[in-house]
Amino acid sequence: MCSENIKTVRGFVFHRFVKYNPLVLLAAVSLIATVMVPLLLSLRGQGQHDSGYRLVMGTFAHLKAIAKDQETAKNCVESAFEELQKVDDLMSDYKSDSEISEVNRDSFSRAVKVSKSTLEVLQKSVEFSRLSEGAFDITIAPLADLWRSAAEVNSIPTGAELAVARSKVGYEKLLLDANEMTVRFAVEGMKLDLGGIAKGYAIDRAVEAMQAGGSVGGMVDVGGDIRCFGKPPRGKKTWRIGLENPAEIKGGDEILSAGADRLLLILKLNNAAIATSGGYRRYVLIEGKMYSHIMDRDTGTSAQGMSSVTIISQSAINADALATAVSVMGFERGLSLIERTPQTEAILITPSPEYQLIKTTGAGRYVSD
Repeated sequence: MCSENIKTVRGFVFHRFVKYNPLVLLAAVSLIATVMVPLLLSLRGQGQHDSGYRLVMGTFAHLKAIAKDQETAKNCVESAFEELQKVDDLMSDYKSDSEISEVNRDSFSRAVKVSKSTLEVLQKSVEFSRLSEGAFDITIAPLADLWRSAAEVNSIPTGAELAVARSKVGYEKLLLDANEMTVRFAVEGMKLDLGGIAKGYAIDRAVEAMQAGGSVGGMVDVGGDIRCFGKPPRGKKTWRIGLENPAEIKGGDEILSAGADRLLLILKLNNAAIATSGGYRRYVLIEGKMYSHIMDRDTGTSAQGMSSVTIISQSAINADALATAVSVMGFERGLSLIERTPQTEAILITPSPEYQLIKTTGAGRYVSD
């Protein structure tokens, strides 16, 4: 976020392929910058608190709270960070003692009991998978792992390797028991990757914590997925979010600050969430060709249909999951899905070299003049 000066929040890209590993983040952060750029607004008055940037969930988080006094605002921010950390502790597959790590290790051999929060995210994941006809699928991890390994040896996976990985993918093979609160895998070798949904869920939980603590307005930005609510900073009518132009970004370059030429649009939000998914920053390079980090389970390879997908919705979990889904579906099917999804809009950008801008019918009201 910014008013006069625009700075990137590096780390957005880690929530899908690199996921939540802080060590990986620290090793790679000099190469990556985000798609979504918060527009930094000056905080004046005693009832506002700005967290600055902190590492959480393997990326940078930036929170702001507005309350009756500065102490209340600060407490709201700390409570929100606690919620972000709780979700990370449950759902990071880089933490060996997390619930998702246990699920990935043991769910073929036995039913693994999980918390209410983890079960809720898994259930929502299945809902989004059905809604998108499989374009969104948290069981995609075997394919993602295969392509990462292929990049290390600079060799395209063979047809046989792709077939084996695809046989382990499919949300239909994820068996959830809501009564017992357990998870089972129908096929050996399955693995979950919550990178496309856990961050959105965590943001929503953080917003709830801020509101419960007395915040009358705030912003939660975790690696570029953002939700704003209530009263904006003093002197502003809305929360303002900058959307970077993928045509101006070279994948992997380091950006410490971004000028106006980096921005495609400035969006104005009140009580809304936004998430952007795109392959132009996150990819692997194999034999000189770029392959997006976003996997298409039907083809077994990376999604190629969109350069950038930005979703605006009422919750961060919806925006997060739908951004991935539409990236896989492409603009025709994706646009159709969003047009029939209530309280949800999309800003889509087709791949290079055209970079055609496509918006849903109601997206224009979020674009700042």
